[in-house]
Amino acid sequence: MGRWRPAAVLVSRLVAAACVTLKVGAVIAADATTGSLSPADFSRMSLEDLANVEISSVSKRPERLSNAAASVYVITREDIHRSGSTSIPELLRLAPNLQVARVDSSQYAISSRGFNSTTANKLLVLIDGRSIYTPLFSGVFWDAQDTFIEDIERIEVISGPGGTLWGANAVNGVINIITRHSRDTAGALVSIGAGNDERGAGVRYGGKLNEDTSFRIYAKGFRA
Repeated sequence: MGRWRPAAVLVSRLVAAACVTLKVGAVIAADATTGSLSPADFSRMSLEDLANVEISSVSKRPERLSNAAASVYVITREDIHRSGSTSIPELLRLAPNLQVARVDSSQYAISSRGFNSTTANKLLVLIDGRSIYTPLFSGVFWDAQDTFIEDIERIEVISGPGGTLWGANAVNGVINIITRHSRDTAGALVSIGAGNDERGAGVRYGGKLNEDTSFRIYAKGFRA
């Protein structure tokens, strides 16, 4: 029996190596077919691969995260899905370079680098590159930003001054909320949530008008 043990160990190692080879080959083939990683694949990426995640908020052009000349934290679509948050301010709690405080049932105080208040006006907030500040105090009414959570692709949070590139509001940083393209949200989607403090539902429908034009519409409601 002792003579057969080395042979059995060798066979088991060869089988394991073959299984790993087949699995890696299947992953490479899948990536070659799709051309990109799904959000769930982020958990299997190395530190080098994570540094190559593409962002666009630092220099207003696509670039690798490792090449960005700023402190950037990216909230990915997978992070958003797993968080269970129902509003943008609650999603921003995932960013370690932000201070998020809830004042009451509708107001939030969100800032970076201190000096936080409900009228903080030194943090530029964008949705798809467009500013959503109010001219009343150059800040953001967070309760009015009711984007459909399922349509958010990622959130890029930049710490530090960005006034040279983005203007006077970007003294303490920039938040860029990037939504999915309408061509990627075709069809109907119903979202329902319930809990002890809040209940809500949302409906979204997307489609194509022609080969170059797509659309989506959504409606949301909640009761606290």
